[in-house]
Amino acid sequence: MSNSAATRPTSGGTGIRSFFSKLRKPSDLQIPPAQSYCRNAAVTVGDCLCAFKLVWTYDVVVGWLQHLALVVDPKWSGVDLSSVLSLNRTDLLPTDRLFTVGTMLHHSTPFIQVQIGTRTYDASEIQKLIPQLEETIEKRERQIRQQQSTVETQLKRINELEKEVRTLQSECDKLRSVLDQKAQSVTAISVTQKASWGTEELRTELQQKAVLPTADDGVRSKKMAVSAEPSNLDTQKAVLQHHPKSAGSKQLIRDAVQKNDFLRQLAKEQVIELVECMYEMRARAGQWVIQEGEPGDRLFVVAEGQLQVSREGIVLGKLSAGVVMGELAILYNCVRTASVQALSDVQLWVLDRSVFQMITMRLGMERHAQLMAFLSKVSLFENLSEDRISKIADVLDQDYYSGGNYIIREGEKGDTFFILTNGQVRVTQQIEGELEPREIRILKQGDFFGEKALLGEEVRTASIIAINPGVEVLTLDRESFTKLIGDLEALNRDYGDSQRRATVVVPEPPSPKKTAQEKEFADLQLRNLKRIVTLGVGGFGRVELVCISGDKMRTFALKALKKKHIVDTRQQEHIFAERNIMMETHSDWIVRLYTTFRDAKYVYMLMEVCLGGELWTTLRDRGHFDDYTARFYVACVLEALEYLHRKSIVYRDLKPENCLLTQTGYLKLVDFGFAKKLASGRKTWTFCGTPEYVSPEIILNKGHDQAADYWALGIYICELMLGRPPFQAADPMKTYTLILKGVDALEIPNRRIGKTATALVKKLCKDNPGERLGCGSGGVGDIRKHRWFMGFDWEGLRSRTLKAPIVPKVASPSDVTNFDSYPPEQDVPPDEFSGWDEGF
Repeated sequence: MSNSAATRPTSGGTGIRSFFSKLRKPSDLQIPPAQSYCRNAAVTVGDCLCAFKLVWTYDVVVGWLQHLALVVDPKWSGVDLSSVLSLNRTDLLPTDRLFTVGTMLHHSTPFIQVQIGTRTYDASEIQKLIPQLEETIEKRERQIRQQQSTVETQLKRINELEKEVRTLQSECDKLRSVLDQKAQSVTAISVTQKASWGTEELRTELQQKAVLPTADDGVRSKKMAVSAEPSNLDTQKAVLQHHPKSAGSKQLIRDAVQKNDFLRQLAKEQVIELVECMYEMRARAGQWVIQEGEPGDRLFVVAEGQLQVSREGIVLGKLSAGVVMGELAILYNCVRTASVQALSDVQLWVLDRSVFQMITMRLGMERHAQLMAFLSKVSLFENLSEDRISKIADVLDQDYYSGGNYIIREGEKGDTFFILTNGQVRVTQQIEGELEPREIRILKQGDFFGEKALLGEEVRTASIIAINPGVEVLTLDRESFTKLIGDLEALNRDYGDSQRRATVVVPEPPSPKKTAQEKEFADLQLRNLKRIVTLGVGGFGRVELVCISGDKMRTFALKALKKKHIVDTRQQEHIFAERNIMMETHSDWIVRLYTTFRDAKYVYMLMEVCLGGELWTTLRDRGHFDDYTARFYVACVLEALEYLHRKSIVYRDLKPENCLLTQTGYLKLVDFGFAKKLASGRKTWTFCGTPEYVSPEIILNKGHDQAADYWALGIYICELMLGRPPFQAADPMKTYTLILKGVDALEIPNRRIGKTATALVKKLCKDNPGERLGCGSGGVGDIRKHRWFMGFDWEGLRSRTLKAPIVPKVASPSDVTNFDSYPPEQDVPPDEFSGWDEGF
């Protein structure tokens, strides 16, 4: 058989095509004429492949190939060509695969020729092409690798630039924080008081002309605390002076109060007293009623005439009769941020802050004392402590029944206890043999009934019917009572009156380390401290990083408070309370206070330094925390609050700004300016805290206790997980209005805070203080048992073996990279020699 391509037709010739078109099945190749033709014409497998364009199915292709191979070269006998060629039953071998198949067969037989497109290649040509193609492939692969290297370099550069952007953003946030802090310290808290002037139209206009950024701008600024003067119980003995006014004037004031979002939340008795205590003020056209920048302590109701509101000479709007203005000033110290001028002769009704606080505090204290007295008479409660009785007083609901209505029906099952606060009721009982129920007795104000229903399901043995015109009652249901008391057997234990009202505090044994520290700091002088850098600034002063005698390996935080500013804002009592409470607290969850100093301008507190920075800064830089991270920081705060509450201390200023991180990432509470020690069952009445965190009872001056800290804990959870507090508005009064509407009115986004965390927040932020989680018989333990904390390692937290979610980088005892940068003190305060700081 000749293997010269020149002696035979080409594989694409018409002769071969014609020959194959006559064949009907592969076995026809075994017929002698066909065998002869294939050999004489030197038909190769490549020729067969080209001809196979007419038959493309798997079986046909393999069959033709197998028989043709046997004719051309007997060595293919017994070989499965479908396996050699890697053919699948789904393959249809288009033209572009002919080269591949032909090449594979060519390595085993010299007779293969392959046609690609219009050109035919024999084996030798294909062998020459292979190195060229391999070189081309290698070249392309090199180019691909170069491009990949370029892409990787560019991606690395992009990551570096993104890191630089984040760093610059962080620096911008730090600078903005410093500027905001300075602006807020200059204007106190009232930069947003702009909406406290009256009509909704003016509120909107003032918000649009706000000078400083608001929360809606997306700029995260530190939240500033506010405070009224500490309440003085002696002032409660003072006589409230009533000022005469016509019935029309009284109605105008009442209407204005009811139209005001904040004032209409006051109790009816408080509104009545408020109206009586307002006094008249008149101003002539052109006279200034309020001057921008002056301290404010009065609320106004416009009775006649028209006034104009302006800021920095720009007119913001007009006010007319029936409008309340300046209500923020009756809550706490603030500076007026706008001026109000009379456009015509005007008549105003005025209420001073001291009178407002006296009204709300006195009525609140009287009501609380009255409830305590009522409850103390109930034999069921005789073994309860004053603290428990006070909590029961907090959860009492008020109801009204018109004359003739049944409060209780004989024979019904009941679960509610009643106290009569106003009016009278008839007690009737069905006597066997009598048609009509017999009247047993009349109950009047101060009487109570239904107390046994609190212990278990009780069938009422008598009916209670309201006598005209109607009665007001306080009610307590069994569920609320059980949550507060817990073990009902406690009601049957007789502890004795003195034991029942005693607060037992186990003294902490002094440690050798503590004693050595006290001796060291007792001999320390202010002049021995060397300033390193400023850690923070506030309205009352600054916090400096200091060392003793230049030893930077041992650093402290020195808090310097301006004496003159303390006196001007009448915060002396709060400053002394901060000093005394911090000196007596020794907890791993609270920053230590070592000693204090004073000079002509400042009082100083030398404290433990936490170089991890404020939790607020970390939250600002990260945007928000996930569930695990938030849970860790909430658990740290919970440990601190439990310690404080066990010592009868209410904290009152929980927020991320007052949480400092240690080098290990654990958290400690700082800033006890609003902390106060309360006797068992007692409340405090001073408006203080951070606007976004204050509880409803603080806003309404109803008296508050440790329950206010649990409200703040719920807000704290929200801020950690959302990146901002849930109650927030440009105007503080609007913030307070939102708080008074309650947490149930909020739409908490669940993409960041899940259903379990939301459920915990709602249990902590109950409007009624006594119903908040943590206020029941289980105390803080009830919060720990909530399913949001399921699986949390409390023992690991207390032993410090649980790893913190974020561990700050601290290079040395003087490394302050985790704090914002602040410029040196510019304004030197004046001397203050009143002597109030004696003992500091």
